[in-house]
Amino acid sequence: MSVKNNKNTSKRVSKELSVLEWVGVKNRGALALFAALTLVLGAGLSVVATTHENRFAFNELQVLRDQANDLEVEWGQLLIEQSTFGVEGRIEQKAFEQLQMEVPDIAKIVMVDHEQR
Repeated sequence: MSVKNNKNTSKRVSKELSVLEWVGVKNRGALALFAALTLVLGAGLSVVATTHENRFAFNELQVLRDQANDLEVEWGQLLIEQSTFGVEGRIEQKAFEQLQMEVPDIAKIVMVDHEQR
């Protein structure tokens, strides 16, 4: 019986496929083709990943440019506001020089309430 088991085992081992045969690669040419296809697939996937990252970076760049434009507009508005406040001192200077106007003493200032009671 042990002889019979050895024969069955040897038949089973010879009928089992190796890993390369299971994949479908039986010779070196097929293995080289399989490796080349794998490399091409990997390169294609890396191109897709790089393109995806570049699109996200470009979108972020556009957002940052919009923020820079908004800040530039705000800077211009602040400069205009600053020049407007500078005019106030000039108006006071012209009123004093040309119209001989003066700031009244605190005792002479009267507060008027506009609400009716």
